[in-house]
Amino acid sequence: QVQLVESGGGSVQAGGSLRLSCVASGRTFRSLAMGWFRQAPGKEREFVAVITGGGSTSYADSVKGRFTISRVNTKSTVYLQMNSLKPEDTAVYYCAAEQGSAITTIARTYDYWGQGTQVTVSS
Repeated sequence: QVQLVESGGGSVQAGGSLRLSCVASGRTFRSLAMGWFRQAPGKEREFVAVITGGGSTSYADSVKGRFTISRVNTKSTVYLQMNSLKPEDTAVYYCAAEQGSAITTIARTYDYWGQGTQVTVSS
């Protein structure tokens, strides 16, 4: 079992930055691929970014060049640095863990989920 706890959400103006954190416990962190997803009101949950235990990354086209995912295995923590935020980035952001080494962007393949943290970007 893996427990995930996100933090760092909040409200910012367009063009601003936020950094989300997700701390994992309960399993060897290095063996997990860690992803960030988001869900806006009335929309389906969508992939944002993923990082494998070895450090390979992938991003949704909508955030590429603005968001950066990283991890510190000794702290069992994954981060999502979000720059140049836009109103359309407003959503609940979820951290997720997948017991594998491959990059996966499909939500249903993830085994564990955090409770989510709200990000609101105003114009």
